[in-house]
Amino acid sequence: MRVSVLESGAWGTALAASLARRGKSVILHSIYEKRSDELRTLRENKRLPGVELPDSLEFSDTLEEVAEADVAIFATPSFALRKTAQQLKGIVRDDTILVSAAKGIEPETCLRLSEIIEQELGGEERIVALSGPSHAEEVGRGIPTGCVSASKNMRAAELVQDLLMSPQFRIYTSSDIVGVELSGALKNIIALCAGICDGLGLGDNTIALMMTRGLAEMAELGEMLGGRRETFTGLAGVGDLIVTCTSKHSRNRRAGVYIGKGMSVKEAMEAVGAVVEGYYVAKSAVELADKTGAPMPIIREAYKILYEDKSPESVIAELMSRPKRSEHGIPN
Repeated sequence: MRVSVLESGAWGTALAASLARRGKSVILHSIYEKRSDELRTLRENKRLPGVELPDSLEFSDTLEEVAEADVAIFATPSFALRKTAQQLKGIVRDDTILVSAAKGIEPETCLRLSEIIEQELGGEERIVALSGPSHAEEVGRGIPTGCVSASKNMRAAELVQDLLMSPQFRIYTSSDIVGVELSGALKNIIALCAGICDGLGLGDNTIALMMTRGLAEMAELGEMLGGRRETFTGLAGVGDLIVTCTSKHSRNRRAGVYIGKGMSVKEAMEAVGAVVEGYYVAKSAVELADKTGAPMPIIREAYKILYEDKSPESVIAELMSRPKRSEHGIPN
C-alpha cells in the first residue's frame, strides 16, 4: 500500500515517519516550500527537532506521485486544505482513500475539512477524519498516543485504523465524522481561553472551570450540527481538549498566555510564530452558533477578545456574573 502525506510540517512529518518505521511505502510531499532536498539530506525536519527520519521515507516537491497513492493524508494547515485538494484534481484516483488529518473550519464557508475535500474531489464514502490528542512532537518520537479514525463508511475508517495502528499509536474508529471534526476544531478556542487564564495568573480552579464549561459548549453546538454528544467525551473531544489546554506543545494555549500577559492579539500570533487555529475557528464558531441558536458564552466572549479588542479581565468578570443555572441545563 502506497501512502502520500501532503505537507511536510511537523504533523505531516510525524505521521510519515511513523508509517515508514512500520515498513509502509510513504512519500512526504512539500507543497508550499522547496524543502525535500533539505529533508532528504538532513534526515530531520527543523520543525520536528530530534526526530530522525527513516531511510525508507521518500520526499517530493510535486504532487504527481499522488496518482499512485492508495491513501492520501492531508496534513496541511486548515487554511491551505482547499487549495491542496484543488491541485489534486485530475491526479488522485477515484478509489484513493482521502484522510483529513488537520483540524479546523473553513472561515468563508464554515465547512468542516472533510466537506471541503468532498466538494473538491468527491466521494464521501472514501473520506476519513483523523483526530485526537496527538502533538506531532510526541508522535514523531514514538510516545504512546491514541486517535480516532472517523468516517461515514466504516470500512474506510477501519482501513486507516489498520494502516496507522502500532504499539505506539493506537487508533479507534467512529462513524461520527461530524463530532470528531468539530471536537478537533472547537477545542482550540477553549485552549486559547485556558492560556489567557494562565497568563492572567488565575489558578487551576479557573482553568478547570474553563475547560469543563468549554467542553459543554463544544458538545452542545456539535449535537446541533449533527454530531453525537458521546463523541465529545472521547479521545477526539475531552482527550484533545486536555492536551491542547495543558501542554507546552500547544500553540493555542501559548498564544492565550501571551494575550493574558498583556500582548495584543497580533503580537501574540507573531510571538507563537506558527498557525494558531483557534484564532480562525473562533469566527466560524460564532457564525455557527448564530445559525443554530447555541448560546456558547465562552466562545462568544473569546471572539470578542480576539476580534473586538475586549479585555480578558472584563470577559472573566462578565462570565462569572452570569445568571445562575443548573449545570446540565435543567431549570432551577
